[in-house]
Amino acid sequence: MPRVSASTQLEKIRAARIKLEKREQRLMSRNHDKALSQIVQLAHSSGLSAEQIAAAMGSKTKGKAAAPKAAKAKRATAGRKVAPKYRDPANPAQTWTGRGRTPAWVQALQAAGQLATAEIKAE
Repeated sequence: MPRVSASTQLEKIRAARIKLEKREQRLMSRNHDKALSQIVQLAHSSGLSAEQIAAAMGSKTKGKAAAPKAAKAKRATAGRKVAPKYRDPANPAQTWTGRGRTPAWVQALQAAGQLATAEIKAE
């Protein structure tokens, strides 16, 4: 019985892998086609438009036009001072707005279930 070289065996395995990958792609494509046709049929029967479906899925195709507005709004609020919501009971000079990185003293109060005691009451 002749010996088969390692390179020949590797070549056969690579060819088999490529064949299996192509078969997997065909099967996946069929499954996707079936699922897509069911979605389209359900959308038509429910009276949904493509825009409504895209919005529900969070599609970025419609969001591109709205992106400059969101960026502009973000710039308008950037750098504004926000009133603090919490004051450290151990050191009243330390406050936290509730935004950004949580200070260690707030984390300790949260772990103890006493964060409400540090809230600054609105006057």
